[in-house]
Amino acid sequence: MAVADGKTPERAAHRLRQRLTGRLPIDVITTHYPDAYGHVLLNVAFPPAAYTALERNARHAGQSPERYVHAAIHRALAEHTAQETDRLNRAVCQLLAHTSPAHLIAAVGHALTHLPESPRP
Repeated sequence: MAVADGKTPERAAHRLRQRLTGRLPIDVITTHYPDAYGHVLLNVAFPPAAYTALERNARHAGQSPERYVHAAIHRALAEHTAQETDRLNRAVCQLLAHTSPAHLIAAVGHALTHLPESPRP
């Protein structure tokens, strides 16, 4: 973990990257905690060929490279969330084929209260 000052989180990440680039092979710098909007800052170092392709694709989309990556990340996260929701829905339907909703809810409640990382009452 490293700390860098800056007038903005973006400036601090840029300053940190400048300080560490020659010392460590770092591809991604990220804030440790989300900001007031629930966002974390990602500062990504792309290889030159990848950045050239990113610039070209962003230009074709009429966006800055930063905005293009931001939108791509949001699309990927939304797709992942949708896939995970579908997977869980299928799993619940399969479980419900063999038990009642009340038994399933009781089992889920029991499992959640006995997770290893859960505090014990």
